[in-house]
Amino acid sequence: MLEEKTSFWALVIDVVETVVVAAAIFVVVYLFLLQPHQVKGASMKPNFHDGEYILTDKVSYRFSEPQRGDVIIFKSPTDPDVDFIKRIIALPGERVKIAGGKVTIFNDQNPNGLTLNEPYQTNGSTSAGKEAPDNTEVTIDKDEYFVLGDNRVESFDSRSWGALPKKNIIGKAWLRYWPFSKLGFVKHYQYK
Repeated sequence: MLEEKTSFWALVIDVVETVVVAAAIFVVVYLFLLQPHQVKGASMKPNFHDGEYILTDKVSYRFSEPQRGDVIIFKSPTDPDVDFIKRIIALPGERVKIAGGKVTIFNDQNPNGLTLNEPYQTNGSTSAGKEAPDNTEVTIDKDEYFVLGDNRVESFDSRSWGALPKKNIIGKAWLRYWPFSKLGFVKHYQYK
C-alpha cells in the first residue's frame, strides 16, 4: 500500500513539473518571440480577413529595422489597449505624398519620387486623409513610420492619426495559422 501512495505522489509531482515547465516555455515564447493575434475588421482585405489568426514575430525588429512592405502589428496611437494590423508604406526620414489616388515616396534614392505599385490593395486607389490631405507631402520623423491598410476605404491609419511611433510596433506578421485552409507565411511585398 505504501508503494502505491509513493508512486501516485511521484506521478503527481511529474505532472506538476511538466505543467510548470510548459507554462514557463509558453510565457517566454509569448513575451519575447511569438504572439498570436486575431485580425479584426476589414482594413486589410483582401489579404487578411476578419477573424483570421496570425502569429506575430516579436524578434526580427530587435536585429533589423522595419521595411517598406512589411505587414506589422502595433499598439494603436489613439488607444494603446487596441492592436492594429497595417502595412508599412514610408520609412523614417522619407516624405510621403498622396495625390490622384497614388502614394509617392521621396527619399535619397528617389529624390523625384517613387510612385508605389500596390497590387495588394482592394480598390487600387488611395484617398487622402486628415494628416495627409491630397497633394500635400508629409515628412516622417526619426523612429516613425507611415502605415496604411490594404483596404484603404475601410482603414483607420496614418492618414487619420499621423505617423506611427516605432515604440508602438509589437512585431511583424509572420504566419497565418487560421483558417487552416490559408495556413502560410505572410509575404513581404517588394516595391518596384
